[in-house]
Formats: sequence, C-alpha cells, structure tokens
Amino acid sequence: MTLEDLVRLRRARDLIDRDYAKPLDVPALARAALMSPGHFSRSFRAAFGDTPYSYLMTRRIERAKALLRRGDLTVTEVCFAVGCTSLGSFSSRFTELVGESPSAYRARRHDEGTAIPACVAKIFTRPVRNREAKAVPTSVA
Repeated sequence: MTLEDLVRLRRARDLIDRDYAKPLDVPALARAALMSPGHFSRSFRAAFGDTPYSYLMTRRIERAKALLRRGDLTVTEVCFAVGCTSLGSFSSRFTELVGESPSAYRARRHDEGTAIPACVAKIFTRPVRNREAKAVPTSVA
C-alpha cells in the first residue's frame, strides 16, 4: 500500500468520524478516497483492521454510549441520533459490542469514571467487537 493510498484512506476514515450520523455507504466512502468500492473495502480493512461498515458502527455505538449515559434520551431517540435507521439492528449491534442491551446500559449508573481523565476514559469506553479467541492449550500432556 502506498503512502498516497493511506492518505486517501485516512480521508475516508475522518469522514466516518465526522459524519457518523449521516447515511454513509461504501460507494460514498470510496469516492471520498478516490478508489473503487472493492479496492477501498480491502484497503481499509488492511490499513485499519476493520471493514468500513464495522468502523462506522463502532463510531455510532461509541457515540450512543455517551448519549445513553446522559439519560435524557430514549433508546429509540439515541438510535436515530447516531444515524441508525433500524432499532432492532442498532440494539443487536450495541449488545454485540458492549455486552449488554442499550436499555440495560442506560439504566446502569455511570458515575464510576468521574475521576478519570477523558483521554483515558475514552480508551476504556470504546466498544470492541467480541472476536472469537483462538483455543490455546493450557498444558501439554
């Protein structure tokens, strides 16, 4: 991958970070990166370790967590505020990434991190997709 390709991919990633609540799809992101959709998807995954869609959904869920912690919006309002169009898909993805439903997350107290600097809290509150771990033998018999 060339430096020019990385610059183009970062441009598309910045677009996702900035406009996560807008309707974004791979063809639109590929246009921003001046690449074909197929090449863009493969290159994005190689550069950042996630597909463009997974990266977008991670940003949306990250923002949804912040809105749910505030507690003044319903789960449905949060779903639409972060750019999701299906409450069912939003809830499923949220549960997959966070480990609990949006309603359960919203109901839980979130004052445990008030003394933690925001830059550190961001690291620990970022949603991470549950990836299957490879089985590692614990002993050799």
